[in-house]
Amino acid sequence: RVVRMDDALLHRAGVAVRGVGARAMDAWSTEASRPLTCPGTTRCLYFPSAETFGPTSVRGGCGREAMRFRKEIGTMRMGQLATVSLLGLVVAALPAELAAQDEPLGFFITSVGPGNGGDLGGLAGADAHCQTLAEAVGAGDRTWRAYLSTQASGGQAAVDARDRIGEGPWFNAAGMRIAASVDDLHYNNANLNYDHSLNERGETVNSGAAGDSPNMHDVLTGTQLDGTAFPPGDDRTCSNWTSSGDGSAMVGHHDRFTFQTPGSPWNQAHPSQGCAQEQLVATGGAGLYYCFAAD
Repeated sequence: RVVRMDDALLHRAGVAVRGVGARAMDAWSTEASRPLTCPGTTRCLYFPSAETFGPTSVRGGCGREAMRFRKEIGTMRMGQLATVSLLGLVVAALPAELAAQDEPLGFFITSVGPGNGGDLGGLAGADAHCQTLAEAVGAGDRTWRAYLSTQASGGQAAVDARDRIGEGPWFNAAGMRIAASVDDLHYNNANLNYDHSLNERGETVNSGAAGDSPNMHDVLTGTQLDGTAFPPGDDRTCSNWTSSGDGSAMVGHHDRFTFQTPGSPWNQAHPSQGCAQEQLVATGGAGLYYCFAAD
């Protein structure tokens, strides 16, 4: 079968190569002896969770260059072999959480938003948009929920995004497990990054850090790091997803980058400029949001 040789797997094995198949191996053989040092405090990374490898132990480039190299990592056909040897370094069989699996779609970023800024038609409208997009790719037999919180208002209790999306596990359109459970999603979320936070069609979503234009890495959440709603007060949900003018929405960064700096949260990065569509675009978004299968 064909499996994605992603950066996390390569880091675990102690290698980082570019290309596809044999070309990737050739790249390793010709480049491994030339370590890369990033200037100043710039880290050489493929994605934020690789910080543990230090600033110079992860090959591939610095900042935007690293993101570009990351996009070049393709697929490698694996037969019945349990290991692959690369110049004496043994890559163990794919870890379960990294291997592409034949699993139903359970997570995606909307390929398009409703187009009316932060007015998603409330939670019901946002859920319906998730359902419509899922149906278009043959996943409409599942119950889809938007990863969005609402704030307590007018006698209505707050709704926490983490309580809307089921129990997991969730797999992206490439068959990769994004998270095993709600707690895993919020406290061990290394797979939520540019490569794996795909839309329903299996496409990556634009990231300015990867050199894509326009930048669309702002994802609407209205949610705190632990998946709960913000307290009443400052609007962080565009009036509970009914405003396309006044107010603001908390957004996360699906690519885990703030400009060229890695480590940005996927669900709580910063508030938007406002709730109009053009204001969401101005801060690096497009009115997109996460959808999860709740069943």
